[in-house]
Amino acid sequence: MGAYQLKVQIDQDAGFCFGVVYAIDMAEEILAEEGYLYCLGDIVHNDEEVERLKAKGLRIIDHADLQNLYNEKVLIRAHGEAPSTYQLALEHNITLIDASCPVVLKLQNRIKTSHDNKENIIIFGKHGHAEVIGLQGQTNNEAIVFQDLAELDTVELPRQITLYSQTTKSTDKFYHIKEQLIERGYEVKANDTICRQVSNRDKDLHAFATQFDKIVFVSGKKSSNGKVLFEVCRKYNPNTYFVSAVNELSPDMFLPGDAVGISGATSTPMWLMEQVKAELEKY
Repeated sequence: MGAYQLKVQIDQDAGFCFGVVYAIDMAEEILAEEGYLYCLGDIVHNDEEVERLKAKGLRIIDHADLQNLYNEKVLIRAHGEAPSTYQLALEHNITLIDASCPVVLKLQNRIKTSHDNKENIIIFGKHGHAEVIGLQGQTNNEAIVFQDLAELDTVELPRQITLYSQTTKSTDKFYHIKEQLIERGYEVKANDTICRQVSNRDKDLHAFATQFDKIVFVSGKKSSNGKVLFEVCRKYNPNTYFVSAVNELSPDMFLPGDAVGISGATSTPMWLMEQVKAELEKY
């Protein structure tokens, strides 16, 4: 125990969602057997975890690399992929190890059905995000993606629209967007496809964040879900710090005797939160 004697507790609801656990388990199994495995894109939006798996032989590639790969095994991560990836794999004799999250796969199927039914699809999601690229691929890239409503001000939308969302977006925001579009006179068919394991974290976090003097929120900077959950923490506890690694902590963030809660994104490994806890207990 350091001189600060911080009282530190990890949020037991934090850590990997089942989609990420599934993908990492699958990767580790193949790495143990074969010594290496290609993965299309970062297996998880957490640099520390990616480095841990790279040390075991995971080779991260992008779509350009895939064009030059033949007769190999490639892991598709939880975010899912567009149909064109599966097509290329067939042509190149690539075995796809598909760890797409079941929630994402279900959403892809629903979007494809809507597209086949000639519906006008708009997707509330982050531009360029892996999951969103996979979703747009189901519509032949015809769906309109937007991060906030202001983006739609300049777009000529048809009167009838079908609204979908990236699985890790905030439910409150999704329903607010739906209401706003209806108010603007659109006929909206809204499909709430937000992952409850992620959205329920909002509610649990509220209860967790208010129990402590300070919150340390551990997440990779690339994690969309991390940004959402960090904001939830900060809303209920303004003394919330965002850190990606142990070296971003410093004693001057805290006062002696502070009760500190540690939470994280659905892409934050528990071992990293444990490291943060061990570091804080030295203060």
